[in-house]
Amino acid sequence: MTYNVGTIDRVFRLLLGIVLLAAPFVGNMAMFQSGIATIISVVLGLVMIGTSAMKFCPLYRILGIQTCKI
Repeated sequence: MTYNVGTIDRVFRLLLGIVLLAAPFVGNMAMFQSGIATIISVVLGLVMIGTSAMKFCPLYRILGIQTCKI
């Protein structure tokens, strides 16, 4: 597997993933009173953290985007 996610992109994905994972459980936002919104937020957070850790984004591969230097 070739890497296609650069360092700045990885940091952004990691931070966004942490925020998406924590948002439903920290604070009392009306948006997360629904179970669906909580599930979507957690799944997206896990995907962001996973793509950051693997340095690979399948959507970037499909679209031909590469943010890392070769």
